[in-house]
Amino acid sequence: MESKRQQKLGRQILKDLSVIFTKEAHNLFEGKFINPTEVKLTPDLGIARVYLSLMLEKEPQQVIDLITSHKPQIRKVLGGMIRNQVRVVPDLEFFYDDTQEYATRMDKIIKDLDIPEKDNKDLSDTYDLDKDD
Repeated sequence: MESKRQQKLGRQILKDLSVIFTKEAHNLFEGKFINPTEVKLTPDLGIARVYLSLMLEKEPQQVIDLITSHKPQIRKVLGGMIRNQVRVVPDLEFFYDDTQEYATRMDKIIKDLDIPEKDNKDLSDTYDLDKDD
């Protein structure tokens, strides 16, 4: 279970990384749409595991590798944004979050199911409900 401090700092890092990926470092990633979805911090706040959603990417691992190669620049910008809240900027680890793709795939499977409709016979045909016993 994460402490309140981990949760609070995780939300702040998530918000700041969203700004970094959309505005600050957009040109570093060749215009790719990168959206941080979750940040989990270790109890000592030394490592931040960042989960990224990569929309419309055929090779998400290549994008993760590109982001990881620019980790020092991202960490420096992030440090400037959270410098008043932490003593040490956490080391960043990036992971691909495929939750959205999984949900889309499951929706498609469910929609493609061939479920026969239930035969709705009128119960009055089966049972004589007008009888007085």
